[in-house]
Amino acid sequence: MTEKQSVVNLEAAALDRWCRGDPSGFLELCADEVVYFDPFLPARLDGLAKLTAYYEGIRGKIFASRYEMIEPHVQLIGTAAILTFRFTSWGGSEGAEMRWNCTEVYRNDAAGWRIVQTHWSFTGAGT
Repeated sequence: MTEKQSVVNLEAAALDRWCRGDPSGFLELCADEVVYFDPFLPARLDGLAKLTAYYEGIRGKIFASRYEMIEPHVQLIGTAAILTFRFTSWGGSEGAEMRWNCTEVYRNDAAGWRIVQTHWSFTGAGT
């Protein structure tokens, strides 16, 4: 398996858990210094402790009966991997269909691939 596919597989496994109401798949992948952008938040979250507090508040509240990770693309730059993809979920807690853009920056270190930056945004209509 290539490094690029490893990053996509890590993300997909975390998304599987997320869609069942379990954010721990992402928390377990995050580095202590992770930064997080989300359109539901007024500002960036800095650090794993703040992200954990936020995710604990929504644990068990996010569900999707199915999802699609669309056109995942990984760019490797030294010990970093930048993963971009579109994400669509159906029949979940956020409505019939939700469309997102996501960028995750992973760092590869002694602990393995760890997320250091996450950015979620809504996808424009018709895309």
